[in-house]
Amino acid sequence: FDTADVAMYQRHHDRRLQRQKIRTRKYVTSDIAFVEIKNKTNKGHTQKVRTAIGNDAWHDFRTDTAAAQFVASRTQYDVATLLPQVRTRFDRITLVNNAKTERLTIDFDLHFHNYETGKDATMDNIVIIELKRDGRQPSPILPLLRQLRIKPAGFSKYCIGTTVTNPSLRINRFKKRLIKIGKILERGRCGA
Repeated sequence: FDTADVAMYQRHHDRRLQRQKIRTRKYVTSDIAFVEIKNKTNKGHTQKVRTAIGNDAWHDFRTDTAAAQFVASRTQYDVATLLPQVRTRFDRITLVNNAKTERLTIDFDLHFHNYETGKDATMDNIVIIELKRDGRQPSPILPLLRQLRIKPAGFSKYCIGTTVTNPSLRINRFKKRLIKIGKILERGRCGA
């Protein structure tokens, strides 16, 4: 979700330290849906709060009164001004170590649909790996990622999905990332 003038996208693009993103998320296998608010603090930390919503409201939380009140009480945006902007679909594998000190998510087969432009985009050769660790616990996966020369890089599915489905927006901040994605997609098409 975003405003009609994509204020949340613009704040991320303009590198504003404090920003919010609002999304709905539906887990297909468990058939559970949530509305989530992600807050990026001026210290660079991300805090996420969410509440369950009815399965019929996952595409538009505003149809669920309790969810709309939840968002209104925790965000700077007027709920009435929020519109569905980009739908992101992907498959996810989640791995958790036995000590539960590390969680690895692997997102793949990304599909984007922009509600404003009607444009679709697919990134089926792109894999997003996110590693979350409990404090300074040693990681068994981190050395493997380094050995494979997989370097950490920021990736907002919302912002990238917006840039590839809405050509009218400024994309300066995301150009390097989009060029890299383009090279990966091209290598995949060539069978490299």
